[in-house]
Amino acid sequence: MDARTGNAIRDVGVEELSDPPMEPQPPEEPPESGVVVLGRFQPVHKGHALMIRAAQDWCTANASDKGLIIAIGSSNQPPSIRNPWSSEERFAMLEAWLESVGIEANIVVIPDIEDPPNWVSHAERYHGGPGSLFTTDVGTAELYESSGWPVVLGELEHRDSFEGWRVRATAQMLSTVHDEDAVRLVMGASVPEAVISHMLETGSLGRLAFMGEGGEPVG
Repeated sequence: MDARTGNAIRDVGVEELSDPPMEPQPPEEPPESGVVVLGRFQPVHKGHALMIRAAQDWCTANASDKGLIIAIGSSNQPPSIRNPWSSEERFAMLEAWLESVGIEANIVVIPDIEDPPNWVSHAERYHGGPGSLFTTDVGTAELYESSGWPVVLGELEHRDSFEGWRVRATAQMLSTVHDEDAVRLVMGASVPEAVISHMLETGSLGRLAFMGEGGEPVG
């Protein structure tokens, strides 16, 4: 996953920026507590899909009175090869995939802060207070556990194949390819079809060609 909390703050997506804007502002009332899945989703890939499916299965079996909440981090980061897609675009990617597989979830977006010890209290203003956190990242699990959250640490198969930087490097390589069938074939190894279709329909893949060097293992 792409998380950043201690070691796992990489998944939450805290960038080395000074005073990033708090966009969006937290809602007046956060959602009711639920089973939270947290990530940057840059882009939504098959590792995320596996994690969300596992979270839904766990929720159905162990917390059927709770809803699934998907929290998108890094909503306030400027465009870069590490953050090519806006929070609105990632929201739409998640919606497209969730609809394609019939999963219901409440999607929220959370801005980064440069204060890891206070991340959870900050995030709770957006995703609600302790229900449960479902994660595949040990650092993220430790951060939420230290804040009193029940945490379910899932396992992610093929973790190396689904690292966010690898998926973005592949996307950048394909950003100037105009053969949609070729793009679908190559990206299909790591990205769900519904997300690939969304990228192609919106033209959001092409911008990666103009975003500097790719392939850096930065999470």
